[in-house]
Amino acid sequence: MAKTNLFKKTNLLIAGAIALVVFAGIYYYQRNIYSKDILKLEILGPEESDLLGEVEYIVKYKNNGDARLEEPELIFEFPQYALSFDSSNSQRVIKSSDELGGAIYPGEERVLSFKARLLGRENEAKTAKASLSFRPKNLKARYESETTKTTLIKKVPLNFEFDLPSKIDSGKELKFKLNYFSNTSYPISNLRVMVEYPSGFEFLKSSPQGIGEREWDVGLLNKAEGGRIEITGTVSGDVGEEKVFSAKIGSWQNGEFILLKETVRGINIIKPTLYISQQINNSPSYLASPGDNLHYEIFFRNIGEETLTDLSLQVTLEGRSFDLQTLRVMDAEYQSGDNSILWDWKKVNDLQFLQPQEEGRVEFWVKLKDEWLIEDIKDKNPTIADKIYIGQVKEEFVNRVNSKLTLVQKGVYEDEVFGNSGPVPPMVGENTTYTIMWQLKNYYNEVKNVQVKAVLPQNVRLTGKIFPEEEAGRFTFDSKSREIVWNAGDLLVSQGISTPAPNISFQISLFPTSDQKNQTVPLIGKAEISGQDQWTGQVVRSSANSIDTSLPDDLNNNPGGGIVW
Repeated sequence: MAKTNLFKKTNLLIAGAIALVVFAGIYYYQRNIYSKDILKLEILGPEESDLLGEVEYIVKYKNNGDARLEEPELIFEFPQYALSFDSSNSQRVIKSSDELGGAIYPGEERVLSFKARLLGRENEAKTAKASLSFRPKNLKARYESETTKTTLIKKVPLNFEFDLPSKIDSGKELKFKLNYFSNTSYPISNLRVMVEYPSGFEFLKSSPQGIGEREWDVGLLNKAEGGRIEITGTVSGDVGEEKVFSAKIGSWQNGEFILLKETVRGINIIKPTLYISQQINNSPSYLASPGDNLHYEIFFRNIGEETLTDLSLQVTLEGRSFDLQTLRVMDAEYQSGDNSILWDWKKVNDLQFLQPQEEGRVEFWVKLKDEWLIEDIKDKNPTIADKIYIGQVKEEFVNRVNSKLTLVQKGVYEDEVFGNSGPVPPMVGENTTYTIMWQLKNYYNEVKNVQVKAVLPQNVRLTGKIFPEEEAGRFTFDSKSREIVWNAGDLLVSQGISTPAPNISFQISLFPTSDQKNQTVPLIGKAEISGQDQWTGQVVRSSANSIDTSLPDDLNNNPGGGIVW
């Protein structure tokens, strides 16, 4: 009996176990029957793309089963940093059940399109992801299918490179450039350049000015647009040491820097053999002015340990203000094609044989033009530059040029401003009024605090009439010194040339004395204009001739030639 009960219990346990296994199998089958091949999900897209080229992802799904798939929801994720065509530029797009029609029926196939532009560096793989979740009919469990698509950024049509010499003397000033140019089909926004300097490099300045010493905002760059960053510093190191400069250009997106391109360039420290210096008109830092006569002296010293022989020296002049028709050279040849002057060892003894610590010298003379056209913004803040090449050594000198500030002083009797009165020509013991006009011109640099000054003779007085009236508050007269001062304010580049000229007119009255009879009489002395040049820091000046009753600017309305009766 006991054996029978034990047998029954054993059979019950076995049956229970079998039932449990069957139940678990059914449950497992129900949970997994839809996980493979029931819903086919894939992303179709290009294998390769250029930077910011248009990429279309086609998300395709199909119900390969016999049951309806309900409450579908699709999530599509663009590759990292992609610029989607959606106005919100979201990296993640969710298509709800309603947008997907509420259900996916057996055999039903659908496609969705997602467009973007890929952002990243060359040969970087960018992966898009898609997942579709659903609930099979009559089941409570949700299932999910996932897939990805990888596209390679094959080409980045963004040029970015150093313009850097391969060798330099230790401790010498180094000026180098970072050039960039975009040929992408779509504008690149929020561009920034970052530079890493080697040890021993000391930053001095840059153009344009950056964010500190290592970063520059480029901003938006359209197709076929580019620019340049020029950096100046000094490099120190041991002879033979290599200094490596690196730079990156990328776009800031949502607070992150996305690298697009980088460049690396090395420069070797070499032992200097020549030291080059220069003076213009006996000054190593001459500030030139339009019309100046310039005497250039170029000095070259052998600072190496070996005698230098059979050298040549070339100077190339750069600057629109040079009047090359006036160039004078000795023992040299001028080449007009590239505005260069060449001395060689056959004519200059110091170039033929230069011992250690010896110094040689060459010279030339050239005049600056009195004025030149201002065609665009690049003509603002002019410089004159000369590049010197001797042996393997190159040196460049740049000198700033002052603005040209001019004053026109005129005196007339007939005018439409005040309407003058009195006898013409003037008579002893009677008043005759005249109009004095000042007109200003400023050429190449901004000039601040411009003043015009002139002195009135003793028998000439101001009537108080000034035009335009708003300038009266800037017009003063010292009765003791008899000096007139007009504070004209600040003048912009090309003001009075390409824009209306600042001007003022004022009336004076002459009362001739008996000792002035039968002669012309002074009306106003020489006028002088001055102002602070904002490019050179110098005070620039010029003057205009004095005016007497002969009125050289009003000959048709001055009978008798201005001789007092």
